[in-house]
Amino acid sequence: MGRNIAGRIQQFNKDRNPDRLRLKYQLMKEDSFAFFRGTCHLFYEDWPQQTPMDKAPLVWICGDLHLQNFGSYKGDNRLVYFDINDFDEAVLAPATWELARFLTSVLVSARTQSLKEPEAIALCLSFLQAHANALAKGKARMVEADTADGMVKDLLAGVKERPRKDFLDKRCEKKIGKRRLLIDDRRFAAVNAEERSHVEVVMKSWASQQQNPGFFEPHDVAHRIAGVGSLGVDRYVLLVEGKGSPDQNYLIDLKEAVPSSLQPYLGVRQPTWSNEAERMVAIQERVQGTSPALLAAVVMNHKAYVLRELQPDQDKIDLINWHGKLRRLEAVVETMGNVVAWAELRSGGRQGSAIADELIAFAQAFAWQAELLEYARHYALQVEADYLEFSNSMTLSPSV
Repeated sequence: MGRNIAGRIQQFNKDRNPDRLRLKYQLMKEDSFAFFRGTCHLFYEDWPQQTPMDKAPLVWICGDLHLQNFGSYKGDNRLVYFDINDFDEAVLAPATWELARFLTSVLVSARTQSLKEPEAIALCLSFLQAHANALAKGKARMVEADTADGMVKDLLAGVKERPRKDFLDKRCEKKIGKRRLLIDDRRFAAVNAEERSHVEVVMKSWASQQQNPGFFEPHDVAHRIAGVGSLGVDRYVLLVEGKGSPDQNYLIDLKEAVPSSLQPYLGVRQPTWSNEAERMVAIQERVQGTSPALLAAVVMNHKAYVLRELQPDQDKIDLINWHGKLRRLEAVVETMGNVVAWAELRSGGRQGSAIADELIAFAQAFAWQAELLEYARHYALQVEADYLEFSNSMTLSPSV
């Protein structure tokens, strides 16, 4: 008997933009990993109640930890870092929730990476070991270009050396020495006059409170199309003056903040946030060692948005480049294990999250790792079954 996967997905996404939602469903049908990325809510709907896995320290989690939610970015100090980079679902929750979702992502993505199950299990074990080792040391660090290795080092080196002009050239067109966003209905889509006016007003209002308002003078606005899970929520991109037109313009991402899909399943009291964007920004600032450039929460038309500098969306590790050498992938997931542990330590002791001593004790109690890995193995099979049910039954109409 089916699990009414299509119905559950449609119900969760019912209030989203129909055109973007249609695209989301198309992307989710590409493979089981894309489906997994687009259905974070299913993972937590299915999480067992009153499970021993919940007996873990409370930590600030991104909530949707998977292989593609790590990446590089330039911080507000303009240095390049590798870290967790998606906080739409971020909440205070047992540490095991985050770890189980990551392990499941490794196992689900194994087929797309041409990995055999023993190899995928080995990657999971490498992640768990690196996470435990980093947590047991009780000291948070950061991944920078000089401290990274392997595929992560290659990624950071590429970001550091990329000219701004090249980035802008791929996303803009020049007319009479001025840039305009390239409307291709792939990255960017056109806005109407009312939307443009609202976004420009919000940007100018926010900019007036900044040290250099002229930096944020808007030149163009478009809808932004990106990701999988968040497709369908309001999202804009702004081309602003930056440090000078045309080649020192900056791009600003403005993304609607909606409630975390984990919220209905939390048995832990959460802080009182003034809006969802404040939740996302506050947790991101606690978890990351250095925040991305221009990170802020803003309100437009009674909706909350997260504002940040838009940086290249290809700044994620293309895991297909493991070239049949398992050690290359192991090094990546070990780095990810370190990053998660450092995030937990860095944000510890804040509004209910565990202190370092509790996290160290958790790292030294290895019994939970086997249970978590077994659950991830079981749930990865469930994801495959759900993906097949979705692919076979889902119409691409978002109107239901």
